[in-house]
Amino acid sequence: MESRKVMTFDSRRQGLTMLRFAGRLWMLAVPVFALLLFAPAPLHAQEAAARIDLTQHPVGYLALLIFFVAYGFVAVEEIIQLRKSKPVMLAAGLIWALLGVVYAAHGQSAVLEAAAKHVILDYGELMLFLVVAITYVNTMQERRVFAVLRAKLVSMKLSYRQLFWLVGGIAFFGCPMIDNLTTALVMGAVVVAVGVGNYQFIVMGCIIIVVAANAGGVYSPFGDVTSLMVWQKGKLEFLEFFHLFLPALVNFLVPATLMHFGVPKGMPEPVSETRQLKHGAAVVIGLFAATIATAVAFKSIFSLPPALGMMLGLGYLQMYSYILQRIGRRRDDQDMAFDSLREIRRLEWDTLLFFFGVIFAVGGLGVAGYLALVSNFLYGDLGPTVANIAIGVLGAAFDNIPLMFAVLTMNPDMSSGQWMLVTLSTGVGGSLVSIGTAAGVALMGLLRNHYTFINHLRWSWAIGLGYVASILTHLWINAALM
Repeated sequence: MESRKVMTFDSRRQGLTMLRFAGRLWMLAVPVFALLLFAPAPLHAQEAAARIDLTQHPVGYLALLIFFVAYGFVAVEEIIQLRKSKPVMLAAGLIWALLGVVYAAHGQSAVLEAAAKHVILDYGELMLFLVVAITYVNTMQERRVFAVLRAKLVSMKLSYRQLFWLVGGIAFFGCPMIDNLTTALVMGAVVVAVGVGNYQFIVMGCIIIVVAANAGGVYSPFGDVTSLMVWQKGKLEFLEFFHLFLPALVNFLVPATLMHFGVPKGMPEPVSETRQLKHGAAVVIGLFAATIATAVAFKSIFSLPPALGMMLGLGYLQMYSYILQRIGRRRDDQDMAFDSLREIRRLEWDTLLFFFGVIFAVGGLGVAGYLALVSNFLYGDLGPTVANIAIGVLGAAFDNIPLMFAVLTMNPDMSSGQWMLVTLSTGVGGSLVSIGTAAGVALMGLLRNHYTFINHLRWSWAIGLGYVASILTHLWINAALM
């Protein structure tokens, strides 16, 4: 019964919670308007073509307060049942409204407009890319691709320790094609199905899935949103991500080896479960691969945004769905056809709008001048290597997406090796705790009685050793790129 329940979960719906803190955003309404009316002019206002420094201005302080209080609502989403996109969207709008009043008062609205359009461009490219990628994942789920994979693994006569390595390996090598969240949820379903009745195996399996999915997401632009952001910004070329393969592999192997001895011995009870792919599933997989190749070609050959290539790939899928619909009608087989627009409607818009709110809120803080202060401290005083490693550790407390967007907005002058380092650290740093990444939070929601914050924390020492080992591996093998 437990496995049947897991089979029905919606992977996007289970991956809603990402971040943590606490607060109440509606209480800011009065101070917002009070400061708009009575705040003094900033001390460092520039001429017409320059940004206004608000880092020591009450409006700047209020923007910071709004940002962190919004994150508080995100943290307690499960408790108060308030979708995470709502507070961050409200926060983003309030921050830019505050900026708008100040800039309008100084006759520099055109400067702020240009900054806003730049953020819109960043988010637009990311959103279009994710819309297409998630639509393909939804379609493969509808064509039973993941269900068949799960059934095959469940039917294999393997020991618990063999299954531990198998699910971790599949998560690591499969994540570059599918995002780490979907990978974690699919493999989590496998662990629950084969480990029914064995509490310890389910716990250990979930921990290694989170570690492996996050590690596998860094050596491909498609494995994690942060990697995608780095690629779309042109900081690393497509093939340069593969320099991170060995460091990512070390990040997976070190904790997996140490955790191996904590996995129970013995074999699970055999389970027979048959599943068949729906018609056209193999073609959909091929079209997804062709779509990724198209996006890479648009970026590498034509110097066009990869989102355009992904939209062309969506055209592939739409035309194929039309063909299957026509064939299904002739054969009177309703199970053959699928509606690509229906799969688009199944997108997790709460997550996409959450990205909008986070990116615009961080962008607003950048316009206020706070990111420049942070950049000067991290990359000026500490140096890029220490800064990039520290940002990865912060990923255990803050979600890696706003951290990476902040780094990209600060745009420090770094070598390709340093951009690889921050991609690696932000990608795998969130594995240190269960709430550090979307993959971990999603599994916590799916398996509340097994995969918990405390259970994950017991193995943080091993994951931490893997984090250190992966950083040292990168600094060693990619020394010439630093």
